[in-house]
Amino acid sequence: MRQRATRISLLALAVTAAMGASAFTPPAHAVQPPQSHETTRAALRDVVEKGGQPGVAAKTLDGRNNWYGAAGHADTATGRERSPGDHFRGASITKTFIATVLLQLEAEGKLSLDDSVETWLPGLVRGNGYDGSRITLRQLLNHTSGIANHTSDPEFVHDAAGPGFPEHRYDTHTPEELVTIALKYPPRPDPEKAPLYSNTNFVIAGMVIEKATGHTYAQEAACRIIRPLKLRGTSFPGTAPQLPDPHPVGYSRFHQDAPDAEIHDATEQNMTWLGASGDIISTTGDLNRFQHALMRGELLPAAQMKEMLAEVPAGDGAGYGLGVEFAELSCGVKVVGKSGRTNGSLSAMVGTQDGKHQLTFNVNGDWLVGSLYVDVIEAEFCGKTPAATNKASLSAERLPAPPSDSLPESFAALPRSGD
Repeated sequence: MRQRATRISLLALAVTAAMGASAFTPPAHAVQPPQSHETTRAALRDVVEKGGQPGVAAKTLDGRNNWYGAAGHADTATGRERSPGDHFRGASITKTFIATVLLQLEAEGKLSLDDSVETWLPGLVRGNGYDGSRITLRQLLNHTSGIANHTSDPEFVHDAAGPGFPEHRYDTHTPEELVTIALKYPPRPDPEKAPLYSNTNFVIAGMVIEKATGHTYAQEAACRIIRPLKLRGTSFPGTAPQLPDPHPVGYSRFHQDAPDAEIHDATEQNMTWLGASGDIISTTGDLNRFQHALMRGELLPAAQMKEMLAEVPAGDGAGYGLGVEFAELSCGVKVVGKSGRTNGSLSAMVGTQDGKHQLTFNVNGDWLVGSLYVDVIEAEFCGKTPAATNKASLSAERLPAPPSDSLPESFAALPRSGD
């Protein structure tokens, strides 16, 4: 795919003043979304057959039409197949929920995205070159704060997502602990010119929500988004390590690159190592419903939608909005959304800006080969087979794998855990 877009960091679309429910007209040369899902079905099979993944499930919402497709297995030991109601860990898709809550609070006059972190959390971001009075809430949400990523710390990621995972999978981490880990590393200079994707930004954003409301980010997201939209399969687990039934087994290679690396069952894990940056549990149907409502202006006023979809270029055709990412596909269709990766789970929630066409899919493994992840998105929105595309500028989550891993931070790249 051409890298001219807003990346599926996902999606940097030009935003119209009335955003909310406004329609997006694709360029004249764009291929209209296909009515048949055969190319999507083929791309899902490739994820399993060529990518060596245990299983993948996808659901689309196109107008009033829903479609479900799957390949592989939820449990390779029993042969159980993936199901439409499967619960999975959405990882960094959490970030879109967190950004939505903060933008709602701004619309209600309870805070401003131009407030400093110091205003809400005095003394939290200070020292080693950091000054919380110079970092705004907006900069947290679009990754221009310059704050280092706690999941890039080699010792931390070894235990949370690497070889140390079996021993540490039930460890509980506080937000303050995660921020302290990040601040061991100096800030990125000129972050407005070169954004740094950092899970720590959203850990802090979750702390701001609690300070501004007196409730946890999970409680606020539940009362403002989950219950109103009747997202019955969506939750924030806190310290609880289990997934609700039904769910697939989450298979992990602990970010070991060798194709013959041992595969482990990582289904149970305490997600406080990501917290407000990536602990959501959801379903394909729920995430389609959420993204559809968000893009149609049902959750945010027009002014806040415009803020969410204001793109900060990140290079290589990528760009960040507030809790969302952008990409222009090879056929000219522009999409917006978020991807997520954690131990045993790889997901994407993506759609057109008008909210009419949505795709959410989940792989119950955390490794992929080549661009197969992006090929699923290209297949659904462009109707193109993988051979007809190059690479998309979709931005995926990045939970840094071992320090030697230098995967690009883009949707076109293999998503990284903890993003």
